[in-house]
Amino acid sequence: MNEKISKLHVDELFTQLKDAVIMMVDDEPLLMELLQAFLEEEGYKNFIAVEDSRKAMEILDTKRPDILLLDLNMPHVDGFDILEAVRKLKMMQKIPVIVLTSSSDGATKLKALELGATDFLSKPVDSSELALRLRNTLMVKAYQDQLTYYDALTHLPNRQLFLDRLEWSLKKTRRDHERMALLNIGLDKFKQVNDSLGPRTGDEILTEVSMRLIESVRESDLVSRLGIDDLWRQLARLGGDEFSILLPQVAQDDSAAFVAERIQHALAQPFVVDGEEIYISASIGIALYPNDGTESDVLMQNAGAATAYAKQQGVNSYAFYSKEINELSKKRLSIEAALRRAVENNEFVLHYQPKIDLHAGKVTGCEALIRWNSPEMGMVPPFEFISIAEESGLIVPIGTWVIEEACRQQVDWRQQGIGDLMVAVNVAGPQFKMANLQHVIESAINDSGIDPRYLRLEITEGMMMGGEDSLIKKLNDIKALGPSFSIDDFGTGYSSLSYLKRFPIDELKIDRSFIIDVPGVRDDAAIVKAIIAMAQSLELSVVAEGVEELSQLEFLKSLHCDVIQGFYFSKPLPAEDFAAFVLAGGELDALHKS
Repeated sequence: MNEKISKLHVDELFTQLKDAVIMMVDDEPLLMELLQAFLEEEGYKNFIAVEDSRKAMEILDTKRPDILLLDLNMPHVDGFDILEAVRKLKMMQKIPVIVLTSSSDGATKLKALELGATDFLSKPVDSSELALRLRNTLMVKAYQDQLTYYDALTHLPNRQLFLDRLEWSLKKTRRDHERMALLNIGLDKFKQVNDSLGPRTGDEILTEVSMRLIESVRESDLVSRLGIDDLWRQLARLGGDEFSILLPQVAQDDSAAFVAERIQHALAQPFVVDGEEIYISASIGIALYPNDGTESDVLMQNAGAATAYAKQQGVNSYAFYSKEINELSKKRLSIEAALRRAVENNEFVLHYQPKIDLHAGKVTGCEALIRWNSPEMGMVPPFEFISIAEESGLIVPIGTWVIEEACRQQVDWRQQGIGDLMVAVNVAGPQFKMANLQHVIESAINDSGIDPRYLRLEITEGMMMGGEDSLIKKLNDIKALGPSFSIDDFGTGYSSLSYLKRFPIDELKIDRSFIIDVPGVRDDAAIVKAIIAMAQSLELSVVAEGVEELSQLEFLKSLHCDVIQGFYFSKPLPAEDFAAFVLAGGELDALHKS
């Protein structure tokens, strides 16, 4: 694969030497004809000849050549002035300039060098010397461009080169009164795959993604539909799992949608790494010029906002930017800023949902669930801020506080005479990946004085993907401190019997999506029955969450499910209300109903 990637990008993505656009500015048209004739014999084929030096800068800006052959002594505007103007413009600073000069004095050459000349070619021009200097200069440019403007992993253009192309395309689009589209492509849940399977697998997937993106936008029907022969050259990797593609000359919105759909189709087939099939999808945001912005930074921002919106709608979707999306984007930024203040001001509280042991007929524990008591927004439920906390990295300090507070509260209940109750705490993916998680848990245990046997840590199946040996060691090291582990949302991820046998897990929590329609929906009922039977055979306790109806409770009791959690018994409660619920024995009444 790597050899294929290298050959493809060296031969096609990097400007091939013979395909270089060579611009010549000289007031001697006969000389330029001779130079072009010789270079055509050498295999070069793209030339721009400018006899009137007054037009040089306009043509440079429009055509963007790969190299400039520049005469110094010309009427109207001499080569020194052109060279100085070129080097002052950010978008032209890297264009190599070979100066054509009949002057041999050192002062002339020194001045040209000071103004940014790359090389010199003496008049009358020696054809062999011209071929060598041109080849060497283009080779150096290609090497420097590769280091500066191309992503080292995928060999796609990087953010810097893409922004440069975007600026240039915007100028051309304005001048020609055309429309264009910008697509921002974000891979869905790639971080989860990268964290679970490791960076090597992540890199292989990103490399293959780049290949598929290239092929998807090079296919003949797509190119012919948009009328752009080198559309695939407008593709870039902006960083991480984020890609972008620029679509110039887009007259209709459906052309951008067509490209988005083709990209999603290209990514639909499984990625095979080390014999394992991995599925990756993409959420795509689309911003249109001039409707959604006339400047590059605005278009980039709006395309990114549309991608974020598409991700919220579910995986493998695309969305056009709109004012409503802009408002949502601003709201997310506002929530992130408020979250940072909330961490500093300790604005979070925990509510506790009772967990009823069906065998003992009483509350034996609870799940600690975070709430945000915002001064501006009131009590904010977790679904409105957890995803933002994870994306911003704030989930790590928030998760640390949750563990510490849950341990402290468990001890407080014990001191109130309620007894030792098992308190379960969700551990988010980024928090679980922390190198110091063991230290965080140990400190929480020591500072609170909790008996660690009554602390249960809930992790998801996705966290168990990849690097089994290191994960098993991490789990065992934490278990040595006393806590136990539960797999949350079981049945929705990637677990297998081999995982359950090898990992030091104590409990399975059946995801509420399987509980909602039991016992009426046969498939869900069969899944729940199978999970409970499997857990019992592995000597794991099993929790059913999301129980809301008597029929669900009776069905689970008939299968000898161990623990029930859900609104049928109680919603999550503040600490004081939870204590009152336990002391009042309300759960026994609920059980007697069944």
